[in-house]
Amino acid sequence: MKFKYKIKNKNNELVEGVIESPDKFTLAGDFREKGELPILIEEFKEKTSIFSMRIGFLSRVSLADKIMFTNNLSGMLSAGLSLNRALSILEKQSANSLLGDILHGLGEEINKGNTLSEGMKKYPKVFSGLFIPMIHAGEESGSLPKTLTEVGSTLKKSYDLNKKIKGAMTYPSIIVFAMVVIAIFMMIYVVPTLTKTFKDIGTELPTSTKVIIWISDTLSQHIFLFLITIVLLVAGIFFLFKIKIIRRYFDRFILYIPVIGNIVKEVNTARTARTLSSLLLSGVNISNSLSITEEVLQNVHYKELIHNSITSIEKGMVLSASFKDNTFLYPVMMGEMIEVGEETGNLSKMLLDIANFYETEVDNKTKDLSTIIEPVLMLFIGAAVGIFAISMIKPMYSVMNNI
Repeated sequence: MKFKYKIKNKNNELVEGVIESPDKFTLAGDFREKGELPILIEEFKEKTSIFSMRIGFLSRVSLADKIMFTNNLSGMLSAGLSLNRALSILEKQSANSLLGDILHGLGEEINKGNTLSEGMKKYPKVFSGLFIPMIHAGEESGSLPKTLTEVGSTLKKSYDLNKKIKGAMTYPSIIVFAMVVIAIFMMIYVVPTLTKTFKDIGTELPTSTKVIIWISDTLSQHIFLFLITIVLLVAGIFFLFKIKIIRRYFDRFILYIPVIGNIVKEVNTARTARTLSSLLLSGVNISNSLSITEEVLQNVHYKELIHNSITSIEKGMVLSASFKDNTFLYPVMMGEMIEVGEETGNLSKMLLDIANFYETEVDNKTKDLSTIIEPVLMLFIGAAVGIFAISMIKPMYSVMNNI
């Protein structure tokens, strides 16, 4: 694989370029061995054909598929099947055509004499993050089935966490969607009737009524233009969040939102702790474990903290110091328990305890989230209906008073 890199050399000069390496973690280790400090390492994306882009867009291997793959492969290897035969059976059983092709490719790599982790490196978009370093560590220690079980367990925890968060947002999303559909229906079919009445009466309309009539006219007369505008607006927002400075401000803002901000912090704490724990238990060194954890996290500020902690560790500082100095992002308990883990030599166990605790906290809070959001939604809907009703009824009262 080719990687684009930016490093500081021994003379403290910035150096950039493109280089080939099995994976980014090996490349980062190579730079550090030479006394060079990696600042940026990312996959170098070469131009792809329209056909390959279409295949990549239409096909995907879901997290659920990966969990099933790791658990089934672990079970077959534990039962005494050879790796090649296990992959062949899984390929035949796979309902996902893309995963089937990948399993076939992995089988061919094994036939060539390569290891499973080496084969997985050829599919970085599918086997990213935890997979390759943990599988490699399992192969080195001769405990591949156990490692696969650990990978599957870690992925399952991440899957459950994502599912709980999505489940908590389902109810408010449905309510908001239904409200928007009803509003559009009224603007197209109900408001034009009232508008005709107002024109016949010839009374002066309040500003709020004029705004509603303008929206109604726009929707009823230019519905396709309205739909195109919505699509462009959504696309614009999507690309806006690709801009680093905008993403930074948004990721920071979301941490200040009442209730939601606390859940985001606890989700990131749980993910950080579980990922680090799983990697350390598998024998991956602390620097590579932190690099992989950085990839797993989505919030820019959490990624930066983890990245900075790698530099701190290389300078001889303890891991707990980075977390204790950033209690806005991570709770105090995170830093304190990591410090205890470092002192007792039981860091992976402490991290696992932290992960279990905050996953339970997130579970409890997401269950209550719909209860908290419901009254807020009712107030919002009530305000919208109230404004609409007043805007439509007020002109009628004005006419009646004149009469």
